Amino acid sequence: MNDINILQLLSDASQRGASDLHFTVGQPPACRVEGVLQSLPYPPMTSQLCRELTFSVLTETQRAKLESELDLDFSMDVTGIGRLRGNAHYARGTVEAAFRFINRSNPSLEQLGLPPVVKKLCSTEEGLILITGATGSGKSTTMAAMIEEISRTRSGVIVVLEDPIEYVFPPALSLIKQREIGRDTQSFPAGLRHALRQDPDVIAVTELRDQESVQVALQAAETGHLVLATFHASDPVKALDRILEMFGSEMLPQIRAQLGNGLKAVISQRLLPKADGQGRVLATEILTASPAVSACLRTGRMEQIVGIMEIGGRDGMRTIDSSLDALVEAGLITSEEAVQNARDPTRVALAKTKKKGLFG
Repeated sequence: MNDINILQLLSDASQRGASDLHFTVGQPPACRVEGVLQSLPYPPMTSQLCRELTFSVLTETQRAKLESELDLDFSMDVTGIGRLRGNAHYARGTVEAAFRFINRSNPSLEQLGLPPVVKKLCSTEEGLILITGATGSGKSTTMAAMIEEISRTRSGVIVVLEDPIEYVFPPALSLIKQREIGRDTQSFPAGLRHALRQDPDVIAVTELRDQESVQVALQAAETGHLVLATFHASDPVKALDRILEMFGSEMLPQIRAQLGNGLKAVISQRLLPKADGQGRVLATEILTASPAVSACLRTGRMEQIVGIMEIGGRDGMRTIDSSLDALVEAGLITSEEAVQNARDPTRVALAKTKKKGLFG
């Protein structure tokens, strides 16, 4: 093996405050700091070095699984660095890898900058709460903070299905059963089905990936359980549209009815660079299941949901544009960043111009 070792690279990335570390053949090791990818001061990696460094942190079983399935999700603890989530995979016939650094101490809802309604949602006893956003938007961190808030404030059984396990939860009022896909249960659908027989009060799923998982999650939400789940979508309406698109026309009435009855909220989030360049800040969009929202879900009038969010402040709702307005007002992001991320850039730009006193 070359002089470079995995601990050296992880340490270098960690000292830079990186969120991720990447091994790519033909490129130097790279890390992502505050959302920006930067190369580490090493030569380009050979295919042999990528393979050796990646295999150095895998068990024999994990190596065999990677070679047979060509992709592998895993997690690990590294002394002096902390906990990491990893993904090893093949690209152009060679092994490459990506690592995500995970905080050892789970941040609170307040530390994450989530609005008070999210804490209120943690006291919900049944129904489905979706946490949506792009890759790297902090969905898993928000879910971990919600699980810890629930565990800290009430007694119950929480079953968490993860691929792989990221955050390790400290003992509190609730019993938390953390089950890793591929190690403790075969798949998300299987884990969800079996979770219903484990006397759960809360079921948390780190990702709803397929039709069967969605169906079992909706069933659980309708039968007296609180279900938390992350989902890849940029906003609440797109998340709900994507769920509906998973099902054929013959099943749509049933799924719409289940969403109308069982959905409690959709929390959509983005991490944006701060105005001072020092880190990132959370922007959120919140949809709660008011009677009007539930009626739209049951009847398929999805185009009306954004309008309901705009006037739904009393129900804890907020649009991404109102969240961006508040972040600009607090000096946390620039007006340009707000306009770039707004649903209605024209309205946001006009609001900023008015605040500068150029109108009226």
